[in-house]
Amino acid sequence: MTEIFDLQNCSTDDLKKLQKKSLEILVYFKKFCEEHDLMFSLCGGTCIGAIRHEGFIPWDDDIDVFMLRDDYEKIKKLWPKYADTDRYVYCRTSKEENYHNIAASIRDKNTTFINRHSVDEDIVHGVGIDIIPLDGYPTTKIKRTWQILNTMIFSLFNAQRLPDNQGNLVRNFSKIIFSIIKSPNLRYKLWCFSERQLVKYPIEDGNHITQLLSGFRFMKLKYPKEIFEEVVYKKFEGYEMPVPAGYDEYLTMAFGDYMSYPPEDDQVAKHDTVYINLEEPYTTYKGIYYCVEK
Repeated sequence: MTEIFDLQNCSTDDLKKLQKKSLEILVYFKKFCEEHDLMFSLCGGTCIGAIRHEGFIPWDDDIDVFMLRDDYEKIKKLWPKYADTDRYVYCRTSKEENYHNIAASIRDKNTTFINRHSVDEDIVHGVGIDIIPLDGYPTTKIKRTWQILNTMIFSLFNAQRLPDNQGNLVRNFSKIIFSIIKSPNLRYKLWCFSERQLVKYPIEDGNHITQLLSGFRFMKLKYPKEIFEEVVYKKFEGYEMPVPAGYDEYLTMAFGDYMSYPPEDDQVAKHDTVYINLEEPYTTYKGIYYCVEK
């Protein structure tokens, strides 16, 4: 049985087993999207892995994909009706469930992957892949400023946790906002309002696309629309997987010299986990590793 307590210091073999389990989800996700005429593409480190390694970056611990906003919203409705939900569940923060993750995910409910930031939540704690939406970029500076402002409000109150890797200024400002606005119901109303504002610029109406739900670093980028209008296929762990047709321009804008390896100190898994089990369902560990009575 594969158990992982410290993802940053786990063995290479265990990390590869986690990658394999994530790959199973991606293969099923691809099949589902093909059956329902939905377009997606590998993104972030997963896309770099496809181009540079023809598979996972050796130390990567998850899979990320892009979907244009329309398909991102469609899959929310289609997945519960047509997917194998006995195994794979569509997860996205709602008024009832908080994943402390501003994007959606598909999670394997027969596995366990408990993030430290979610140990108090009674949610689906399974191995998953993240789905990140791409949105239209407004045509005026005023509208773009409004979109960015609402994205920041949405990100803060949807995630319901202090932001990681965004700098002390953003983290301290978030603490202040949380101390002022304490009501869960008000926070919910604020993020719902802000989400409606940030998505109201249709991709077809402009020439650019924005990546709002991946942190401020990526939020600032102004991608030419043609980068993501079509996909091409690249090898990923023996499978043909879609990447943006303009993947070189996308990756260069987002990561710079993406074909070069980062410093050795950065070649580590990124998730801070409490417990991972690739053979047992997360429900086995309720009260042990999550939702523990204090």
